[in-house]
Amino acid sequence: MEKTRELCALIAEDAEFGSLQKDVEAFFADDTARDSFRKVQEWGDELNQKQQAGLELSETEIKEFETARGALFENPVATNFLNAQQGLQALQGSIGKYVGMTLELGRVPTAEDMAAQNEGCCGGSGGGGCGC
Repeated sequence: MEKTRELCALIAEDAEFGSLQKDVEAFFADDTARDSFRKVQEWGDELNQKQQAGLELSETEIKEFETARGALFENPVATNFLNAQQGLQALQGSIGKYVGMTLELGRVPTAEDMAAQNEGCCGGSGGGGCGC
């Protein structure tokens, strides 16, 4: 656990991670961006549910939603938040994959191990240590 804490400390001290965190914090501090994001997300969910229920969406509904979504993406606080979210999710996924492969292989994965894992795990390269 000590090494895990050291890794977490390194991540927390990383400048790029700090920048992503600042973008997230700026978003949560901006009521307008948060409300706009929430409304667009809820509206999108409603339209999706309606569509999955077999109901047809009107041109007006689609156009109004696209206009609201476009306005959201014009807000730099909201777009920075969305980009930060993607960056943090990618970082978390990479770390999880790396640690998972270490546990599976019993050693630190090489670049080749990681490339084989990215090729689809069970797709022709002998399994890539994924348990196939």
